[in-house]
Amino acid sequence: MNWSKYSAPLAFYPLAGKMIPWFSVVAALAIAVGLYIGLLVAPTDATQHDSYRIIFVHVPAAWMSMFLYVVMAIWAGIGMGLNARLSFMMAQAIAPTGAMFTFIALVTGCMWGKPTWGTYWVWDARLTSELILLFQYAGVMLLRTSIDDLRRADRASGVLALVGVVNIPIIYFSVQWWNTLHQGASVSMTAAPKMAAIMLTAMLLMTFGFWMYSIAVILARVRCVILERESQPAWSNPSAAPEVAEAR
Repeated sequence: MNWSKYSAPLAFYPLAGKMIPWFSVVAALAIAVGLYIGLLVAPTDATQHDSYRIIFVHVPAAWMSMFLYVVMAIWAGIGMGLNARLSFMMAQAIAPTGAMFTFIALVTGCMWGKPTWGTYWVWDARLTSELILLFQYAGVMLLRTSIDDLRRADRASGVLALVGVVNIPIIYFSVQWWNTLHQGASVSMTAAPKMAAIMLTAMLLMTFGFWMYSIAVILARVRCVILERESQPAWSNPSAAPEVAEAR
């Protein structure tokens, strides 16, 4: 199969439409099972009691907030390097979902902080850098909408996204570089997990579900972006033209 043809918005539009239901179903199942295990099966923590269960949403959301920013920047970089329209469209479609997960991470972090630290917010290195990440997402989206010329908007927002990647390692390593209230990583690729297997299972299921959800939503949004940005979007109609049928 010639996958390179799907680099064109015309060909990618119907492919994305076919993939969305599959990713949506997998996301719903993974999140449902993850929440069931995390909220009802996982044991109560000896120190934080049931308040710790917020981590099954908070931690995967925080991971996704950072991961999606890097993916957005990569698509923007590909767009600038190869002058690929679809790459810029993908970067545009990712930003709102990344911002949503950053907001969820911040809100759930505040909910977790109150019973743990006695306050909803502290100007901790991890919390502050995560808040800056939310502003970065907002900046990328606002910069794009503030420029009428699409080419200039793509490149300006792409440069901003690439520059902002420097904040990702700051967020991740902040608990190691500075003395913070935020606890260290419970899951690391270089060390054994610091939580029970059933807790780790729930967290990984939630992370996988959030990732599948992100793909489904981003594909749906990029289809909207394609329709908005193409000068003649009649090909989005399944019965529009013979060449459309061939592309499908």
